[in-house]
Amino acid sequence: MSGKDAAARASRTRRAFAYARNLLPSPEDYRGLRRTWRADLVAGVTVGIVALPLALGFGVSSGLTAEAGLVTAIVAGVLAAVFGGSHVQVSGPTGAMVVVLVPIVASQGPGAVAVVSMLAGILVLVAGLLRLGRAVSIIPWPVIEGFTLGIAVIIFLQQVPLLVSPTLSPAGEHSSHAVIAAAQAIAEADWAYVPWALAAAGTVVACMLAAPRIHPAIPGSLIGIAVVTLLALVVPDPLAVIGPLPATLPAPVLASLDPAELGALALPAVTVAALAAIESLLSARVAASLADTGSYDPDRELVGQGIASIGSGLFAGMPATGAIARTAVNVRSGGRSRLAAIVHAAVLLGFVVVAAGPVSAIPLAALAGVLMLTAVRMVHLATVRSILGSTRSDAAAFLLTAVVTVSFDLIVAVVIGVACAGFFALRNISRATSVHREPPSGEPAAEDVHIAIVRVDGPLFFAAADRVFDAVTGLTGISVVILRMSRLELVDATGARVLTEIVQTMERRGVTVLIKGVQPGHEELFRTVGVLGSLRHQNHLFADLPSAMEHARSHVRRQSSTRTT
Repeated sequence: MSGKDAAARASRTRRAFAYARNLLPSPEDYRGLRRTWRADLVAGVTVGIVALPLALGFGVSSGLTAEAGLVTAIVAGVLAAVFGGSHVQVSGPTGAMVVVLVPIVASQGPGAVAVVSMLAGILVLVAGLLRLGRAVSIIPWPVIEGFTLGIAVIIFLQQVPLLVSPTLSPAGEHSSHAVIAAAQAIAEADWAYVPWALAAAGTVVACMLAAPRIHPAIPGSLIGIAVVTLLALVVPDPLAVIGPLPATLPAPVLASLDPAELGALALPAVTVAALAAIESLLSARVAASLADTGSYDPDRELVGQGIASIGSGLFAGMPATGAIARTAVNVRSGGRSRLAAIVHAAVLLGFVVVAAGPVSAIPLAALAGVLMLTAVRMVHLATVRSILGSTRSDAAAFLLTAVVTVSFDLIVAVVIGVACAGFFALRNISRATSVHREPPSGEPAAEDVHIAIVRVDGPLFFAAADRVFDAVTGLTGISVVILRMSRLELVDATGARVLTEIVQTMERRGVTVLIKGVQPGHEELFRTVGVLGSLRHQNHLFADLPSAMEHARSHVRRQSSTRTT
């Protein structure tokens, strides 16, 4: 091996180690802790109190147990805080993930969730190692908001069964589709139970609405749940409750995986991984814009979220993601370092150890009230109005994403929404491509009637290529065409190929093609695809228009002289 090769190999090794080091925790993560630890403690306690009812509710709504939601918030909350790429991200079970888990529980059973969580975690971890963290930036804002609206509708509808019957139907008895399941639950409702459940949910909602008006720091959801739970213990009622909870975390267990089941769980794991990555990166990006909390590393965030889901699966929990609502509470409560998210997990663990008994007595209808109002608050009417009033293409992408999210699948909705937005974006960009026939410059000459100067402006790519081809090849009654390329912007392989076909088509008709003003950035592509090689002569490439015009007029004169003789 030569010295140069050895040096190059050593350089690549150093870069690989540096990249790996950037994906791992370091003392730099806590550099400002001496200055922020008091605010971080307060923010962590605040988020922990806010997260308790959400963790319990999402655990129940997913078809698992309240314990699964708590375990996920604790284990994943710590792991994502330590290994993730954001200083203020708070992770745990989320409504979007619940939407995906419900059909998995219905088709594969509750035991499959831990396996799916670990498989999805591995996929998200690998995505981070492959530096795919920036991919979320391709999702347009209207698609994100449509996705959020669809999730909010599904979360709201998923609470309907908790309000119409004291017993949840076994998995598989009702549809996994939120709209159909809600309709089935209403059709089988226990109408003697409904008033009690609505009163419990309404009380919680009223507390959540009233608390911020008294003081922003008052946890309305927790107070509402406490009020309903106390009333349920005092007043005889039929309300279903969470039920017994363990006073400690379960021991980690590696879930057994039957190779025959791996194929059935592969697609759900991919779906969960995609959702976990998208939601976590969006949450981290939103957190970075809320306050001066420092930048975030999207690749490391994926690594951290992957580790969090793997850890959650080991403790029989759910897949985890960054939680936008809890992260926002953290930032607005003063959280500035990873300590806040760690404290949030410790607060939840304290509830498990100290208050497992009281928590087990919480009515399910109270949790339904928390999640229903949470779903409503996910949708901002001002945002919806601004998108619908922006452009027709953005409004279409927004509505289509929301409808597909509710009707079919979250990941399919994002893919379709991005495709829809991409289609309209390409259409708008292609409209910027224009073809103009210019009059000859300088003193007019008799030969000019046989010369066409065509200027191509804007981007020339696959969406506009056919229109340019038709415009140029549709010219008639000429002997020479000068293609002006100086104002050409983006060119892809399709655009270059169409230029080649234009030259070849016109030359077959006996029309000489001259090209003027090829930009240095396009020259290599034109040479590779064959644009320059298709010219009749290498001298038919010009740097300025006067030289091209002089050559064109000379060519017309020669043709006229030939015909005369």
